[in-house]
Amino acid sequence: MSVRTLLKKASSSKSLLPKPKPSEPNSVPIPTLSLSLTSHQQLHQFLKSNLKPSFTPQDLLTFLTKKLHHHPKFTQFDAHVFKWASEIDSFRHDHSTFEWMVRTLAVTDRYPELRSIIQCMVSNPCPCSDGIFGCPQTEPIFRFAINAYCRVGRLDDAVVAFESMRKAIDGKPSVVMYNIVINGFVRMRKHESALEFYRRMVRDRVKPDVVTFNTLISSYCRNARFESALDLFKEMRSKGCEPNVVSFNTLIMGFFKEKKFEEGIGMAYEMLEMGIEFSAVTCEILVDGLCREGMVGRACDLLLDFLRKGVVVEEFDCLNIVQGLCGIGELNRALELVDKFCRKRIRLSPVACSIVIEGLRKSKRIEDGLRLMEHMMTEGVLPDGVTFNCFIEEMCCVGRTMDANRLRLLASSKGLRPDGVTYNFLVFGFSKEGRKKRESR
Repeated sequence: MSVRTLLKKASSSKSLLPKPKPSEPNSVPIPTLSLSLTSHQQLHQFLKSNLKPSFTPQDLLTFLTKKLHHHPKFTQFDAHVFKWASEIDSFRHDHSTFEWMVRTLAVTDRYPELRSIIQCMVSNPCPCSDGIFGCPQTEPIFRFAINAYCRVGRLDDAVVAFESMRKAIDGKPSVVMYNIVINGFVRMRKHESALEFYRRMVRDRVKPDVVTFNTLISSYCRNARFESALDLFKEMRSKGCEPNVVSFNTLIMGFFKEKKFEEGIGMAYEMLEMGIEFSAVTCEILVDGLCREGMVGRACDLLLDFLRKGVVVEEFDCLNIVQGLCGIGELNRALELVDKFCRKRIRLSPVACSIVIEGLRKSKRIEDGLRLMEHMMTEGVLPDGVTFNCFIEEMCCVGRTMDANRLRLLASSKGLRPDGVTYNFLVFGFSKEGRKKRESR
């Protein structure tokens, strides 16, 4: 058959890659795409030079990944070549080719083609499934596809893929598969659909895990059904599923949204009694949440207690509460808090330190400011140039230019380069102190 005849047939057919005749077992059938004559000849030669007759799944995978995938003209036909290969009598895809094709289509957002490949997996299972048990790679392949569908909100496709997976695997799907679909519904704010899938999970005798419950608790809170979230939390514990830090964080945030601050704080202490460590998010929900409601003093007391108990994590930034304390004139409490952080070796943010230093400078508490400035620079936390220069100026104005110069040397050794403004203040300070000495003689 001539190339021109093949092209004519291809143009009248919906399939880009027609099934080869069984009477040609000794040659690699060449797909007849709707291309120009020159392009078809190039593809013909490209396939013929890279795929031997009776090629294996590994041969095809190598061709797809090393050759076709990087070809500037033919890379778009990877799914068509894949389907074409599946129609060859002497060839059968295995999990390696299925996995590569599913991942490639998912990451390139080609969802109609992905659905077709999933159907192909069900009708033409991996050769590993020929024994008593199914191929162990089938569920992970479906997991990637279902996760991709949920990520872009194609939940109907995700459910169809889930049903296809159930036919293709041995036994029941894992809890992870149910969690992916439930989370997909929650992300798209389809709370009732998420609950229905959870009920189905229970009917299928698949035991929910902490991720399942956390996802649904979060969904209840998001839909202003906090009492239902608490009921599910109790159900979670009654079923022997131990809550984790995410479970508690979600409920504490829910209490705060309901303006039930003491209940939220109580849950935090219950969390500690269970031996569950705080995360930075836990501290942010509690401390920053109280500050937003104007309860800065309560937030400070709570944080100081957490510091005494040693449960504040290094990742927590105390900026908001320091800012809040300084904003209401509680400079002493802000300094106390910063000192506690320093003693606990919890790294302070440059902005939090700068706010306290600026407050001390304005209050003429140079000694406290100098001590804090030296500590933060020793720990590698450098202030911004404006804060540093303002403090240098204040020290020079009160006759402590030698200390200011010593601070400059420390800053230089830590990587903070003084600028012309810094030196102008120091020159002014030394000149002023020199005049005073001469006048006193």
